[in-house]
Amino acid sequence: MRYVSTRGEVESLSFEDALLAGLATDGGLYVPAEWPKLDTATLAGFAGAPYGEVARHILQPFMGDDVAPARLGEIIDAAYADFERDDIAPLVALDEGQYLLELFHGPTLAFKDVAMQLLARLMDDALQRRGRRATIVGATSGDTGGAAIEAFRGREAVDIFILYPQGRVSDVQRKQMTTPRDANVHALAVDGTFDDCQALVKAMFGHADFRDEVSLAGVNSINWARVMAQTVYYFTAAAQLGAPGKRVAFSVPTGNFGDIFAGYVAAQMGLPVAQLMIATNVNDILARTLASGVYELGDVVATSSPSMDIQLSSNFERLLFELTGRDAGRVRYCMDSLKQSGRFELNDAELSLLRALFAAERVDEAQTIEVMQDFGRRHAMQIDPHSAVGLGAARRAILPDGVPMVTLATAHPAKFPAAIEKAYDSAPDTPARVHDMLAKPERFTPVANDLHAVEQLIRAGTGHGA
Repeated sequence: MRYVSTRGEVESLSFEDALLAGLATDGGLYVPAEWPKLDTATLAGFAGAPYGEVARHILQPFMGDDVAPARLGEIIDAAYADFERDDIAPLVALDEGQYLLELFHGPTLAFKDVAMQLLARLMDDALQRRGRRATIVGATSGDTGGAAIEAFRGREAVDIFILYPQGRVSDVQRKQMTTPRDANVHALAVDGTFDDCQALVKAMFGHADFRDEVSLAGVNSINWARVMAQTVYYFTAAAQLGAPGKRVAFSVPTGNFGDIFAGYVAAQMGLPVAQLMIATNVNDILARTLASGVYELGDVVATSSPSMDIQLSSNFERLLFELTGRDAGRVRYCMDSLKQSGRFELNDAELSLLRALFAAERVDEAQTIEVMQDFGRRHAMQIDPHSAVGLGAARRAILPDGVPMVTLATAHPAKFPAAIEKAYDSAPDTPARVHDMLAKPERFTPVANDLHAVEQLIRAGTGHGA
């Protein structure tokens, strides 16, 4: 399997090289040169199969000969050994054809664990076999940072630096990044928004001398392996609902478009996906794009679902590559237009393809609270605000009769206690390990929204400083 850049100006790479590179040097994102296809018999065999077994079937074609099947099985088993549920991503029936896919049973209580625990082991394995060390740099709007630090802390072959927007993540999210004491962990509190953090990371990857000096690698969803790993739970959920003999729809609370693009990948591999619902909060650039065909940046608004407080959705570039018929020149034109004027426009053919599989709904702050409260009344359970955005959008979906809708529940309520208390007038049911973490001292470094300042901190932290 080879991987190509969405901007088409670099050579293709093997899986492992793309894994370690993260972002392509031309600024593009890596995607497989072709989509693996699964036949009906394979899809039918997923019904009742353990999560790890399904993962091996889904992931191996993306890796070619880079990771031996036996070794992949060991890595998958280790990645999910500490999840609280053996089924990893349990599917909960709600009502009226609605289901909830619980993706928060990993060590940091967020869906990011499903991919990050696997990514860390794949990357550490590759680096150690090659006798190399890497510097992991990532940006987070909340959950990615904690999941990345938990996955990479204490690993021999990496230093990890996570940039997060100061004052714009929840206390639990922040402390998951700032309480680990491992020497290879560095939390950088940036004076800015998530989009600022993400821009700094992209700029570092575009700075060739710095990238080579510190052996930069990325773990944001710009890294293909993140999207690849998230594809698995679309298959396990659909299999429980009758796929491949039955089509299934998914509602995905999303800001950076990585998790929902994994659903698109599943569809390209043969999963019968009826619809992918883009669920957004008031930072609704993706919903506006679907409605108008114009992708236009706006100001980031802080909400109760901070992991979705994003305007620049990096993974949309991967979908744009698909919508254009893999026309890298067209993608470069759109990305250049976005950089220069803050917008680009899809043509009629591209917009038609987008609308063929995707729908989108905007769920504002008041509606989010209403969904949380209604969910509590109906099911005697709490739900976090991100999952509530997904469920609110799911309930507005227009689907053929008999098509079930699965909402991805992306975080445990304990990660957002302020929102939970506002919606339910009670504290979330917080696991003991979270209470223990909240009592620990923090260790982080404030930094200006300045590329030079961030690069200097990373040089010093990796021993490359003057």
